[in-house]
Amino acid sequence: MRSALRSRSVGGQVFALMLIIVTLLVLAAGATLSLQARGSRDNQARVHALTVARTVAVAPGVRQALESRDPARTLQPYAEKVRQRTDVDYIVVTTAQGIRCSHPNPKLIGKRVDHRIYPATVGRSFTDKTPGVTRPAPSIRAAVPVKNARGQVIGVVNAGVSIPSVARMVSRQLPVIYGSTAFALLLGGGGAALVARRLRRQTHRLGPAEITRMYEHHDAVLRSVREGVLIVDHGGRLLLANDEALLLLGLVRDAHGRQITDVGLPPGIAGLLASGREATDEVYEVGNRLLAVNQRPAKRRGQPWGSVATLRDTTELRALTDKADRAYARLQLLYEAGVRVGSSLDMEGTAQELTRVAVPRFADYATVDLHEAVLRGEEPGDRDSPLRRTAFSGVRQDPPLRRIGERVSSFPVTQRAGGTGQARVFAVGELPSYPDWTPQDPERLGWVRDYGIHWLLTVPLSGRGVRLGQAAFWRSGDTPPFDEEDRTFAEELAGQAAVAIDNARRYAREHATTLALQESLLPRGRPEQQAVVAAQRYLPAPGGVRGDWFDVIPLSGARVALVVGDVVGHGLHAAATMGRLRTAVRNFSVVDLPPDELLARLDDVVDQLDREVTATDGGAGAVGATCLYAVYDPVSRHCTLARAGHPPPALVRPDGSVTFLDLPAGPPLGLGGRLYEAVETELPEGSRLVLYTDGLVQDRERDIETGLDQLRDALTDADPDPERACDTVMAALLSPRRTDDVCLLIARTTALDARRVASWDLPADPEVVARMRAAVARTLAAWNLEEAAFTTELVVSELLGNAIRHAVGPVRLRLLRNRALICEVADGSTTAPHLRRAATTDEGGRGLFLVAQMVQRWGTRYTSQGKIIWTEQDIPAAGRAPR
Repeated sequence: MRSALRSRSVGGQVFALMLIIVTLLVLAAGATLSLQARGSRDNQARVHALTVARTVAVAPGVRQALESRDPARTLQPYAEKVRQRTDVDYIVVTTAQGIRCSHPNPKLIGKRVDHRIYPATVGRSFTDKTPGVTRPAPSIRAAVPVKNARGQVIGVVNAGVSIPSVARMVSRQLPVIYGSTAFALLLGGGGAALVARRLRRQTHRLGPAEITRMYEHHDAVLRSVREGVLIVDHGGRLLLANDEALLLLGLVRDAHGRQITDVGLPPGIAGLLASGREATDEVYEVGNRLLAVNQRPAKRRGQPWGSVATLRDTTELRALTDKADRAYARLQLLYEAGVRVGSSLDMEGTAQELTRVAVPRFADYATVDLHEAVLRGEEPGDRDSPLRRTAFSGVRQDPPLRRIGERVSSFPVTQRAGGTGQARVFAVGELPSYPDWTPQDPERLGWVRDYGIHWLLTVPLSGRGVRLGQAAFWRSGDTPPFDEEDRTFAEELAGQAAVAIDNARRYAREHATTLALQESLLPRGRPEQQAVVAAQRYLPAPGGVRGDWFDVIPLSGARVALVVGDVVGHGLHAAATMGRLRTAVRNFSVVDLPPDELLARLDDVVDQLDREVTATDGGAGAVGATCLYAVYDPVSRHCTLARAGHPPPALVRPDGSVTFLDLPAGPPLGLGGRLYEAVETELPEGSRLVLYTDGLVQDRERDIETGLDQLRDALTDADPDPERACDTVMAALLSPRRTDDVCLLIARTTALDARRVASWDLPADPEVVARMRAAVARTLAAWNLEEAAFTTELVVSELLGNAIRHAVGPVRLRLLRNRALICEVADGSTTAPHLRRAATTDEGGRGLFLVAQMVQRWGTRYTSQGKIIWTEQDIPAAGRAPR
């Protein structure tokens, strides 16, 4: 105990004092209870005796027994029975005259009592101490009168309780008292220990002197610091506010303990303090002060219990803060402009983004005017060239300013070195005073002023030293005028936009050049042929020209070649590669190469181009392509097809059924040394062959299988006319978010009437030449082509003569009447004839030269059985076969 009292911690001292006090209190309470128990035994005896006597006095039958002739007969056994049950010393019932009617000793019944029974005889109960009757110890007697119906006392009940018996009852209660005292002592000691432990934890085992010193230090800090300090609990109640905080917030001292939201603070700072969230230098306006608030959540044993906030008066920094806020807002606006303006290569879109960024944070209205040459993608002319309004944004949409698309006049500018100009600020009403500004509509200036627009800031749009146009920013109403900082900011904003607009202009120029190049490389018009009725559609990619192409190439023998291809990449390089491949396909088709062999030769061309690119750029080659090549013969109605990595063609039969031809895919062009396989199929007359590029059936949101299903559905419902069928397919399959070129070629097949075909199988005998001249003359007469008879007979004679003289195997002659008169001579030799100029002394060698002079075209194509030499002659329009 002495060591506890000498403890340096407040908790230990409090524990010792509380333990002493609790022990003394409990011991005193126990002693008091013991003394009270011993001192109350006489009272308990009196109460017990009086209770028993009264119970007997009013018991049923007692009064009747006293009024009877022999009261003892009834009262003696009853009294003894009650005495034994109530543990009293005796119960004696007497008459009003003192004669006993009952007694523990029956011998004394009928005798007068020895003790007084007054004042019970007059109706008043009393108690006194008398000698014991059945026990030697003294007893407490209680005398209670028994009254009749008239209120007269007719008897007295005497009940005695022995004092030692009551003492035994009290002794039985003392252990309980002592046990309760010990339990209270233990409970008090434990409570004192818990309180002391909690106090030690709260005081961190500090002594009274240390706590006093800490309080003095904290109080000095809170009162002398120039910052306000607030402590708020987790329920939002204000626990502590130093004098500076009360002064800064305008609070009264009785605000402690109240909700922070109910002490009259502005909602902003009150919400912050009530939330308890972390805050760093957040500025709030309280009255006429500008307070910077720092707040940190506070924790106790890892659990949040409130927050601590400090307040700093920054009223003197208001002006600097406003200026910094404006600078920050401008930097943020410049950053946003850098992100939004120039996000696309569209001049109108870039100009519109500039106006949207400026309104309403910088100006109430903003306009952008560009030179018309710039809008066309050309180099701008002088500063006086026409301007056209390109973009507008405003807080309202009805100001009396020129609308988008209208011509406008240029605003006055101050020229810099280099002639690019700088921003200027004007009062709208003063514009007429500037000699270098000539408005298109003088009245409009008055409308603008009457509308409430008072200030104008103009800045030239110059990119890479070239004047592109001008931007104008307008302020109206109570908005302050533009200042020097606004002018500098406008120049920076316009500078960013000017570079983006110039990039868009250059892109538009290059895109137009590439598109023009591609259009010049694609077929123009429709070639003269009657094998198919063709229609085509081509749409360049929205993001730039790519390398898709198509072609319809008339071939010898009234045949036609259908081509669709796709070059990897985009831009000028892809367009140029496409042109070279299309030219190569045309050159190969002139020599009538089969589709599989043509693709093999085209693969060599692409491989060579790839090596050229690799050698030139010093990197990996970037040339690749896919292609589908088909040859249709209207005489046999056979179509031979081959493809190199291209989507398969669709075939729409005359009954409307749609199938995709099962062609071997073949590798894409440019891999080198690969073989391609051709497939030949017979097409009913009126069938439609559909060739396309992958841009039609595939995009980022649609795989090729889905695209092919959509193409099949569109072709099923399409009109038989190829033109209308193209429109139907494009409307059904074009994606609004496509990124690739789209090329579509639909060809409806025709068949050459057998009456317009004449064919003869001939032996290798020179005598057949004369007969065939006569047969050809008769055939031409039947076709109403007598005018071509002489030339045709000469051609037949020369070609048959050469075939019989130089070739081997059977000879076949065929005449075709189509858009031209076609003559074909086939033999089993693979030796090609050569056109040469014979000398004047030569006897032969002039026949093929004469043939070449008399026909429009001639050539040789090779077949699996040999070769065919063919010629074409123009025929009069009246004699041409209808389509």
